Amino acid sequence: MKQLFTFLGFLILISCSNYGQLTTLTKLSKKLKENSGLAITKSENLWFIEDSGNKNNIYKVANDGDIKTSIEITNAQNVDWEELTSDNKGNIYIGDFGNNANKRDNLAIYIISNPDDIKSDKTKAQKITFHYEDQQDFPPKKDELFYDCEAFFYLNNNLYLFTKDRSHPYQGMCNMYRIPAQPGDYEAKLIDSYHFGDTYTIGSITAADISPDKSTIALLTHKHVYLFSNYSGNNFFSGKLTTINMNNNSQKESIAFKDQHTLLISDEASKKKHPKLYELKIP
Repeated sequence: MKQLFTFLGFLILISCSNYGQLTTLTKLSKKLKENSGLAITKSENLWFIEDSGNKNNIYKVANDGDIKTSIEITNAQNVDWEELTSDNKGNIYIGDFGNNANKRDNLAIYIISNPDDIKSDKTKAQKITFHYEDQQDFPPKKDELFYDCEAFFYLNNNLYLFTKDRSHPYQGMCNMYRIPAQPGDYEAKLIDSYHFGDTYTIGSITAADISPDKSTIALLTHKHVYLFSNYSGNNFFSGKLTTINMNNNSQKESIAFKDQHTLLISDEASKKKHPKLYELKIP
């Protein structure tokens, strides 16, 4: 019996040993060197965007990292596209809310239908515009630069936005806001805040997603993934926190649940490295 328990324990150890280990799946095309958002459609296609200074396009990427399809959003402007998410119908939301200097008054989110169903290389988007309810100055004082954003996801007809701290001195705070997931002009309502760390690489949120069963949210930084589970309603930060140190410091910009226990993560290119797509198993 003791040998049986020892053997079972060994099997459990083996099955769990890859949790928290970042696995490289492929290099991404050099054309996606500044990729900033990733969404997975119901057909399991990977769609990417790039951030400021790049085209108003959304890109479908093959398993080998090459661009398979490119669709231009003809009535949108890439001021600073930073994140992708999708809703239950497969509609894609493009977060044009990068705001490094905290002085933008034209924050926007573009909505397009499921790109898997778009037959042309061009399409049009519907538009959400918004402002943060607690921002009074554009820009605020240096110690109040809390209004950059690179992370959001869809849940129950709302979009939840997670801000990226740009304060000086650095404080490591993340504010969570909510806006309706439909075209219009809104005031983003402050729901909650959380302190993630005292250094930029562990405290500044660069992407977010929610699991297929809606029981877990994942927030990304350059070095860590933060998982919140066992929460009630939209009280995400009151849930159980699991912190995963990826032991890999790169400019990670995108995260998406592939399934309940697998995350896909991408980073930008550096002077010496291609952008890459990674897989992370989570408990």
